[in-house]
Amino acid sequence: MKAIELSEVSALARHIKPGCDEPLLLTDHGQVVATIVPADEQDAESMLLSISPKFHAILERSRRRLETEGGLSSDEVRERLGLPRKPGRTGRSTRPRPRGRSSKTAPSRSGRGG
Repeated sequence: MKAIELSEVSALARHIKPGCDEPLLLTDHGQVVATIVPADEQDAESMLLSISPKFHAILERSRRRLETEGGLSSDEVRERLGLPRKPGRTGRSTRPRPRGRSSKTAPSRSGRGG
């Protein structure tokens, strides 16, 4: 990613002001080549993650692992951490079960059986 101080881009500086909520299209001979959109730090971080191949690989690896190994519901995480359940919860697990195995034959997460 490149970052340029607004003061270094004098032609754009008059079009971009703090608090402005309007996108700005940059064109070359009438063809749009870039868009400048208003953003705060959180918006910038979200945008950078959304285009990061490394972050997408992490998400995909996590999705595959969830499909094969299952996951924990928030109630299960709270129980393991010794935290109280949230009011109004049924306590039912919403964790997906591993494909191809019944829940009775799935190995424990600790790897020690049981």
